[in-house]
Amino acid sequence: MQLYKQLLAGALVAALVGFSARASAGDSGYYPDDGYDYAAVTEVTPIYTDVQVRTPRTQCWDEQVAYQQPVSPAGTVIGGLIGAAIGNNLGKRGHRGRHHYRHYRHQRGASTVAGAAVGALVGNQISRASAPTRYVTEQRCQVVDEFVTHRELVGYDVRYRYNGREYLTRTDQHPGDRIRVRVDVSPAF
Repeated sequence: MQLYKQLLAGALVAALVGFSARASAGDSGYYPDDGYDYAAVTEVTPIYTDVQVRTPRTQCWDEQVAYQQPVSPAGTVIGGLIGAAIGNNLGKRGHRGRHHYRHYRHQRGASTVAGAAVGALVGNQISRASAPTRYVTEQRCQVVDEFVTHRELVGYDVRYRYNGREYLTRTDQHPGDRIRVRVDVSPAF
């Protein structure tokens, strides 16, 4: 009977030690040998950030463009000939009377050249003004930057309860309904 009492007392002590360890342990009821346990997750809040992405895009539109037909050289030549004739004629009229032939010829030549130059300029301007204008629709394009904002998930704020206390941490992945926690037990002195 003595042996029976000793076995019963040993079993009772072992049960009390086991109950005491379970009462002081975390929510799962025990401390694993590797120093980790699981805590109940009470709230999970996703954390986002806005990321702006630049995308180059080609933007095109139709534009009406005016083209003037090339100027005919005929107007310039004809204007020059008419101007030379007028200049030559004016040079003759300006020298009535007796002057040296050389002096007369020089002024007459200068009047002819000046008349030709003025006539060519006038003829060219008349040709330009009367040249037909052609309108053409052309496509114009330019590269523009388009900015688009995307929301990106960066993590989760996780509230959890362990051993009657509430904690907050941030994780990269959704933890589910429980989260693994490190348990550090040290003796109190």
